[in-house]
Amino acid sequence: MEKLIHIIPTPIGNLEDITLRALQLLHSVDLILAEDTRITGKLLNHYDIKTKMISYHSFNEHKKLDTIITKIKNGTNIALVSDAGTPAISDPGFLLVRECVKHDIEIFCLPGATACIPALVKSGMTCDRFIFEGFLPAKKGRQKKIIDILENKITSIIYESPHRIMKTIGQLRDLCPNREVAVIIELTKLNEKIYRGSLKDVWEEISKSTIKGEFVIILDGK
Repeated sequence: MEKLIHIIPTPIGNLEDITLRALQLLHSVDLILAEDTRITGKLLNHYDIKTKMISYHSFNEHKKLDTIITKIKNGTNIALVSDAGTPAISDPGFLLVRECVKHDIEIFCLPGATACIPALVKSGMTCDRFIFEGFLPAKKGRQKKIIDILENKITSIIYESPHRIMKTIGQLRDLCPNREVAVIIELTKLNEKIYRGSLKDVWEEISKSTIKGEFVIILDGK
């Protein structure tokens, strides 16, 4: 009996940014683990995929791990997706992948959508070397992390939500107002936009805008 799990990236905005292989697997598996079944449901409905879904997210992943591993061992063909992008990259998935490794379950991870790489290329910043920071700590260790990032000599990639984007850009600006930055919002969507310039100038520009969607910050090295 084959023991395996499929890790399937999903579009970060435009629903057409999905591979043919991903669609075939989403059609054929027995069960899809979805971060938010409502969001994944829109993707499945768009492609007329009827596969059963259950929720698997950061608030229940510990509780569901053993059950999922048992299902896989018993022959259930499972795919893991997040709301957008590649699972385990600033999204749930790492714990399940690690547990699968422990149980000798084969992991098939498809290539596909992720926000950090197109944002990096689009930014115009040096991209031969970079560091991916993901989301910054909300409280504990946040200021130290920001100082460490500003000391990096290579390009840094940071994810941020609309609720904290002004705070994050403001904290970076307070320490290095003239550091070059590119901030991309709503990648691949109709209202995609990029702000380029110094941290000071970009903070002022974003502060005058209506803030919606997810942000990717590409920060120049020291």
